[in-house]
Amino acid sequence: MTSLLETAIRASLAAGKRIMEIYNNEDFEVEAKEDESPLTKADIASHNIIMSYLEKLDIPILSEEGKELAYKDRKKWLKLWIVDPIDGTKEFIKKNGEFTVNIALIEDQKPILGVIYVPALEELYFAAEGIGSYKVIGITEFPGMQEILKTAKKLPLPSEEKKYTVVASKSHLSSETKEYISSLENKHGEVNTISVGSSLKLCMVAEGKADCYPRFAPTMEWDTAAGQAICTFAGKKVIDYETKEEMQYNRKNLLNNWFLVLNEEDQI
Repeated sequence: MTSLLETAIRASLAAGKRIMEIYNNEDFEVEAKEDESPLTKADIASHNIIMSYLEKLDIPILSEEGKELAYKDRKKWLKLWIVDPIDGTKEFIKKNGEFTVNIALIEDQKPILGVIYVPALEELYFAAEGIGSYKVIGITEFPGMQEILKTAKKLPLPSEEKKYTVVASKSHLSSETKEYISSLENKHGEVNTISVGSSLKLCMVAEGKADCYPRFAPTMEWDTAAGQAICTFAGKKVIDYETKEEMQYNRKNLLNNWFLVLNEEDQI
């Protein structure tokens, strides 16, 4: 598991380096995909770099910017990588720094390893079964796995008593999400709300900066897989709002149901 985690971290840092070169110095070359979501030169560059690392491992890869793969082929996979080369492309285009590189390893439909790199903030979140969930600050190059584990902080981080905090999407705040936040106010009193882009929302719950992330708007498997691993191994849970079970992956329909990210003791 450690060698797979190392490869995923190396891939995310290399992709992040190229993303930041484009972010700081080059034309993004923004195009619209079929679903009207934006695609930039950085998304494609990140995808190619990550693929160059993961393709050597003989584990199938499902990437947002890769080929569309039929379920009849995918359903046989007991293990696969799920990749989002840039999660939060809209935030990348806005240049607010709130975008991430997401790499997850799935086994039997559950995330068993996750890496999220935040290139603009130089922050790395990683998690794996049997290892736990961690955060490293101020990282741009791979110093070796032992060095990373020395400087990494185990999640969730210790925090002072605070108001119940909800983190919500910056670009996709639905009316249903607003209603849910209102219902939390009835339960917890005053609720603090933070808006942030990309999979940083899952990381904030894993870290303990937020207690809940309700997502009542569309997302895809590659938006959540890595973040779910980081939450799971930090003692949090990512619950499918329809099934009331932990979210599963490599489904026939890659579009996620609504979901909630919660502390272990919280109920839907």
